[in-house]
Amino acid sequence: MSDLPNLIEKVYQTNNLTNDEIIYLIKNITHKDRELLYSYALKTKRAYYGDKVYLRGLIEFSNFCRQDCLYCGIRASNSKVERYRLTPGEILACCDQAYKLGYRTFVLQSGEDIWYTDEILVALVHEIKMRYPKVAITLSIGERRVGTYQSLFASGADRFLMRHETASKELYEKLHPTMRFDDRRACLRALKDIGYQVGAGFMVGLPGQTLADLAEDLRYLKELQPDMIGIGPFIPHSETPLAAEKGGTLEATLVMVALARLLIPESLIPATTALGTLHPQGRELALKAGANVVMPIITPTSVRKQYALYENKICGDDQPEDCRYCIERRIQAAGFEVDLGRGDSTQFISLGADNR
Repeated sequence: MSDLPNLIEKVYQTNNLTNDEIIYLIKNITHKDRELLYSYALKTKRAYYGDKVYLRGLIEFSNFCRQDCLYCGIRASNSKVERYRLTPGEILACCDQAYKLGYRTFVLQSGEDIWYTDEILVALVHEIKMRYPKVAITLSIGERRVGTYQSLFASGADRFLMRHETASKELYEKLHPTMRFDDRRACLRALKDIGYQVGAGFMVGLPGQTLADLAEDLRYLKELQPDMIGIGPFIPHSETPLAAEKGGTLEATLVMVALARLLIPESLIPATTALGTLHPQGRELALKAGANVVMPIITPTSVRKQYALYENKICGDDQPEDCRYCIERRIQAAGFEVDLGRGDSTQFISLGADNR
């Protein structure tokens, strides 16, 4: 096996490592090696995107969910959640506020809430596109019928975020008792085939997760070639079956972010709020390790704390305008440049897709 600096040089030069090499790297990496890895990830990001960090306005419009994922604070079995749904009119008001703050991508995220029928969602996406034709719409609403995905794409949705969560079938089905591993993969493939810019990703530090699982996560992403990759730490929630489990670490998550940047260099990678929850400078550290997207929250403060996938989430009381300007200052202080445009992936642009 090559020594670690040579392995890091290899992934930088070739955008490829074997599973065994990935496992060896993440098992043996030292602080000095991590700094080298982050520097190469940052150099790779700059080669494709410069110093731009794309801002997306995040609207968490419902915390109802039909699924019962063991790690999630809004799982169906958690009776202590104060549930809420924003009406289409309230969602449009959030979009209006986001647009006035300069955002040109709206991320509409929810639990798997089938109260929002195909008709409601299609009409909502169509109305947003009518009001703001230059804006990109990203959906993160979980597993639906392929026909639903097709209708939403036809009505103007541009992107779809759906983490694959883990590439281990055994671990996936243990953590997701109401879901099937093969269904998740089929949804991601269908979304890509339809023409969405697709986002996948996984959590780091899940109970039962092995280094081989993490290597397979990265290999799966390299095979899928998503436009977006979301990687965040597992953070336990007290009202879930995993409440007593140890969470993922900042360092392990940053290593995965950097490796994802090097293996899938054209991807858009968020510096997640979960990393900011783990460490005051978590998002800035992720940007320095290859991430290039931040998603400030537009969700109304009256319900924002109820969208608690994990606990102690930052920015719970901040007004949308405060989040917008706070994160801009932080990004600039870290040495990067804020970009409020659509921020399509270079892969999407190079394929000649139109910017609807």
